[in-house]
Formats: sequence, C-alpha cells, structure tokens
Amino acid sequence: MGRKVLKNGVDKCDVWWWLTNGSCAVSFLCIAIFALLVRVGVSFHPYSGAGDPPKYGDYEAQRHWMEITLNTATREWYHNSTTNDLLYWGLDYPPLTAYQSYVHALVLNYFHPDSVSLFTSRGHESPLGKLLMRWTVLSADALIFFPAVLCFIWVYYTGCRSGRKEGISWHLAMILVSPCLILIDHGHFQYNCISLGFTVGAVAAIFSENDLVACFLFSLALNHKQMSLYFAPAFFSHLLGKCFKRRYPLLEVSKLGLTVMGTFILIWWPYLYSTEAFMEVIFRLAPFERGLFEDYVANFWCTTSVLIKWKKLFTAQSLKLLSLIATVLGILPSMAQQLTSPSDQGFLYALLNGSFAFYLFSFQVHEKSILLPLLPASLLALEEPLLFKWFTFYAMFSMYPLLCRDHLILPYMALLALFLLIYYSPGGRQGGREVYLPIWARFVMSLLLLCSVLLHFVYLTFQPPEKYPFIFEALIMLICFSQFVFITVYTNTKQLRLLNSLTWVKKEKKLV
Repeated sequence: MGRKVLKNGVDKCDVWWWLTNGSCAVSFLCIAIFALLVRVGVSFHPYSGAGDPPKYGDYEAQRHWMEITLNTATREWYHNSTTNDLLYWGLDYPPLTAYQSYVHALVLNYFHPDSVSLFTSRGHESPLGKLLMRWTVLSADALIFFPAVLCFIWVYYTGCRSGRKEGISWHLAMILVSPCLILIDHGHFQYNCISLGFTVGAVAAIFSENDLVACFLFSLALNHKQMSLYFAPAFFSHLLGKCFKRRYPLLEVSKLGLTVMGTFILIWWPYLYSTEAFMEVIFRLAPFERGLFEDYVANFWCTTSVLIKWKKLFTAQSLKLLSLIATVLGILPSMAQQLTSPSDQGFLYALLNGSFAFYLFSFQVHEKSILLPLLPASLLALEEPLLFKWFTFYAMFSMYPLLCRDHLILPYMALLALFLLIYYSPGGRQGGREVYLPIWARFVMSLLLLCSVLLHFVYLTFQPPEKYPFIFEALIMLICFSQFVFITVYTNTKQLRLLNSLTWVKKEKKLV
C-alpha cells in the first residue's frame, strides 16, 4: 500500500512517525504532566467566595448546581420552586452544564454525601469537599481539554504548518500552560476547560476535513456554555463558505444543519415537552435584566461609560439594539472573508476577530469572557508570537482586580513568570512573523506597559481616594481596552490581507 501524502505534499507517515517517536512522545507527556501539576498547585489557593457568606461565590454556585441536579427531577432544574430557589445561584447555563453537574454530583455523593445534600450543604467548605470539587475540574481538563489540544497540534502540524516540526513542543506548552484559563478554572473555580475543549476539538475536526464531527463538537460547546456563541459566526461562515464551493451545496448545508439540530434536540429533550419549560431555560440563559455591563470590564460599553452614561441616556431595549448592531458590524468583516475564501488559517483569524467583537460590543460581558478570544490567539501562537504574548499579558491584567478579590495574587504572579519563561525558552517562536510598528507606536506601547506594571503594585499597596474609590480599576480597564482595540484592528487587517493574498494567488493560477 502506498504512503499517504497530504494535500501540501508532506508525507503523512513521516509526520506521524515524528509525532509518535519515543523522544517526541516523552516530550509531549512531560508537558502534559507539568501542565497538570501547575493546575494542582494553583488549586491549593483560595477560590471565588471562599468563607464569604451568605452567597459565597462561583465555587458555591458550581457546588449548588450539583446539589440541585442530584436531588431534584430533570424538569425542575431550571424551574423556581421551594426546593430550587433560583435566586440562590439558580442554573444559568445550558443543559449540558446541568448534566455535567449531575455526573460530578454522583461522584461527590459517593465519597462525601454531606457536600451535596439538599439545603444543608449550602456554603459547604469541608477539606474533603474542596478536594473533590477541585478534582472534578482537574479531571474535566485532563479528559476533554488536553486530548482536544493534542488533536489540534496533530492536525495543525500536518496541515497549516506544512509538516514542519519546529516549535511543536513550545506551541503545546503555550496552549496547555495558559495562565488565564488555569487561574479562572483552577483558582477562581469554573469549568471553561470543557466548552473550550469542545471548541478546540471542533477546530481540529475542521482542519482534518471532518465537518460533521466539527458541528457535533461545537454544538456540545454551545450547549455547555452559551458564551461559546462568540465562536459561532466563524464556524458558520467557514462551513457555509466551504459548502458553497462543493458540487452539491444544498446537500452539504443540509447535512451540517441536521447534525446541529440532532445534537440540540438530544441535549434539550427533557425540556421540549412544552413551550413553557423550554422558555424557562431560555430566560435563564439570557441575563438581560442585569444590564449592559457589570464591574469594570475592558470592553467598549464599560470603558466609554466614563464619558458617555449609556445607562442613563438609553433604555434597556435601546441598549440591546445598540449592542446587537455594534456586535454584528464587528463580526461582518471576518465572516465575509470566510464566506468568500474559506481557509484553515483564515478560520483561526475569524475565530479571534469574531470572539473579540463579541467581547468588545455584546451585552453583559464578564471579565472572564476574555478567555474566548484568547483561545484562538493561543492556537495562532506560532504564527503570531508577539501578539499572543501581548494579548496574554493584558488579558491577565484585565482580570487582575477579580483575581485579587479571590486572593490569587501569588499564583497570578507565578503563572505570569512561568508564561514568560516558556515564551522565551530556546526553540520557541520559530516561524512567527514580526509585527512592524513605527517608533511612536512602540513608545506608546512601552509607556502603557510601564504603567501596567506600576499599577500592579499601586493596586495592592495604595488606598484609592474616597471620592474615586474605583479609580484603579478604571485605569486598568482603560489601559487594557486600548490594547484590545489595537489587537483587534491588527488581526482584522491581517485577515483582510489574507483574503487579498488568496485572491492574488487564484489570479496567478488562472494566468498560468
């Protein structure tokens, strides 16, 4: 039997041999084990709402969902009742999160029933309970996110990177030792690794031409966290653009649509028995009653509210419409590029640009939402190393006040140092493109970097003036927002240039 050659002319057997030979496998295994140990180290530190009654924080929210899913019927999980008070951390994520909570509740109930008993377990913080809760996040990371990243590395280096072997270990380490994801999931306490893992798996499936599998996996991501909608425009436009270029586009679209619909119906089945039950879940997923923004998030609405009092000038309905229009306008360029010229590399930029548009302009954005645009940036780390480093630093900085409230300053500093150590390690960043900046731009960015470093210490050591109690948070927000705008302008420009280059290549082929 002949050896399989990839579309770019690379011998797949050679690449597979290199990825699975002894030294490479050991390297990958060591990186994965190290990344898991880093997560274990962070999990020894405090979490959101530790020892802070009456509602505690995100840790208690996740534990309470386990309590509710274990002790009530499936149809009652999103329904307000005497046993399920939705005002006390009611479920506000799609059904797949509820199923995940139920599975984890079975584990906790087996080893430590008191930690998930109805009513009496509220605010439960026993050592064994904490250990089991931390283990659920660690196991989810190891079972979903890690395999998805390894699959992506495999298909990326046999496709987009044309089989080149340099920088693979560095790239793997950059994704698995992502400081922001580790701090939020294993410090603050959440399960973003599940939805992000499904998304990475879907990206890998698209790169390997398994579009139906990609639709299934991304549907799982959407049904785990509704924030995965940030990635939906890129998936939709890329897959639709590919369908348009095939022999039977309507048939291809139908297959993709049926896969998505089938996955959604399967997951939502317990709530499809009535319109009322279905709408109860929908209303829990759309937090419009919370307003346009909370806290000091480095997005457009919160930052510009320093000068423009959006909440006073417009009604809630008007703000919803403004937010929708701004978000759609933000995602249109990247969608248009993928609809007209779908490509694997362009798809990654579309993921980054589309999720950034949502982060900057959508309704009710949280600090933790920066994890979504940061994911495709990490997948592009070898192509855009400087951008990835810059983005990671300011993404961490944008969450600094939140992490300080959680008493996660030590792991924050340690992970930032570890990230820079890996970034500047020998053999890394090979093949990345340099970003040209004029002297004035370098000066401004250096000045902002210096201010950011100083603000880290000022925030911890100085009390803000009584007249402006949140002045430091506002300064952090303003600095991070300015950098996020710079990054999104750069990446959108990069995707437009990619479209132009692909168009030029096609013209040259026609001439030949």
